[in-house]
Amino acid sequence: MKKLILLTFISTFLIMSCSKDNSKNTMIVKGEIIGLKKGTLYLQKIEEGVLSTVDSIYLDGTANYSLTSKKNSGELYFLSLNKNSENTIPFFGDTGEISIHTQLDNFVLRAKISGSENQEILDEYNKISSKFQNQNLDMIKDNFEAEKEKNQEKLEQLAEKSKQILRRKYLYTTNFAVHNKDSEVAPYIALTQLADANIKLLDTINNSLTEEIKNSRYGKELNSFIEKIKAATEDE
Repeated sequence: MKKLILLTFISTFLIMSCSKDNSKNTMIVKGEIIGLKKGTLYLQKIEEGVLSTVDSIYLDGTANYSLTSKKNSGELYFLSLNKNSENTIPFFGDTGEISIHTQLDNFVLRAKISGSENQEILDEYNKISSKFQNQNLDMIKDNFEAEKEKNQEKLEQLAEKSKQILRRKYLYTTNFAVHNKDSEVAPYIALTQLADANIKLLDTINNSLTEEIKNSRYGKELNSFIEKIKAATEDE
């Protein structure tokens, strides 16, 4: 009897352990699309430069869905309705359960994402980054007006102001990445926002990353990108 109880305990423990191990490498995306009657949802990500489907589900008469990724989830994913680029919600994946609720009308703009710590960090960055973007749009408008007026002095002033905005964005991005060195978002924004920046800024971010993040997909890509830049500089 004691042996039976012991075997039952061991079996239960092993099942629970396997379940926990799987959950560490699994992302479940759940939610509801209000107004959707019929359609196919795709969970996608970019692999080797190609947008690949990780999971999909055909919805007919229900607006609720559940999609799963069993690979490393610390990277950018896309929730796409009928593979329509206009109906594609980008979000930063994370292990565990992520909720994305939206509506068929304004599918992207009405999306509410929760459950991803990485996405929260990326949202925080994007709030400030959007201000730099808005400043650039204003600069483009002012530059257009100055060209029409053939105002060379104003064009030179705008060019200098544009450089200052870019420097501030680069410095903000670097500081943000270093502050979030334990998140996959750090190397991701370095790759997407600082590709043309001074190599010293990229090095600063790369050297600050935790060992776990250095070994993540974007961590490895950042290190490889830096090595290529340095190698190209040495060949000049």
